[in-house]
Amino acid sequence: MSPRRFPDRVVFLTGAASGIGRATAIRLASEGARIFACDVDKSGLDETIAVITEAGGAAAGYPLDVSDPAACRDAVAAAVARFNKLDVLCNIAGVMCWGHATEISEAEWSRVVAVNLSGVFHLCQAAIPHLLETRGVIVNMASAAGLKGQAYTLPYSVTKAAVVSLTQCLALEYGKRGLRAVAVAPGGVKTALTAQTKFPEGADMTLIHKMMPLVPLAEPEEIAAAVAYLASDEARYVNGAVLAIDGAQTAG
Repeated sequence: MSPRRFPDRVVFLTGAASGIGRATAIRLASEGARIFACDVDKSGLDETIAVITEAGGAAAGYPLDVSDPAACRDAVAAAVARFNKLDVLCNIAGVMCWGHATEISEAEWSRVVAVNLSGVFHLCQAAIPHLLETRGVIVNMASAAGLKGQAYTLPYSVTKAAVVSLTQCLALEYGKRGLRAVAVAPGGVKTALTAQTKFPEGADMTLIHKMMPLVPLAEPEEIAAAVAYLASDEARYVNGAVLAIDGAQTAG
């Protein structure tokens, strides 16, 4: 039985239709949070909401493409209108592309940057005034690929490194005002994103092996448990930190 660390708290969460986002939404709802769940995948989003409500939790679904700045602002406004406040922002939505650096298209680069970095920025920007009122928390989803260089995923790795910097900047700028900003940096996790991995032709397998953790892939629920801790009052003194959950991928 999970401790109820989020009674009456409102959580805005992206990427809620599957994977880490869905697991986190379910975990926080099980601990008493009211979830404002967002994703571009409406059918998957509806499934997540159903799981939460059937278990007795409170959740609302909101279709959202985080690459659209205006839509991000509207979504935050809708969350506050629905639940009257905002306590936690979880930026979990993300996309990935594989390929040699010289073969990444402009469209691929722009899409990954728009979702993984710009979307995080615009949601943080819109949510911060509300989070300052509640002395709230931002939890951003970075990646082990953002802590150390990784071959064949250049746009993804660069954006996740930028998310680390964004998180640390926010932690410094708003820490004295009671707002915390933290990040989680998973390695390999059993998600649809990981299942779509397709190494480029001619990939150097010695470089691929550097990405592999020393243990089997993590379950989404393991990452969700870390998010729940970081977003809770138990992590009161954790600010600007980046928690790697990667089976020692970044240790060597």
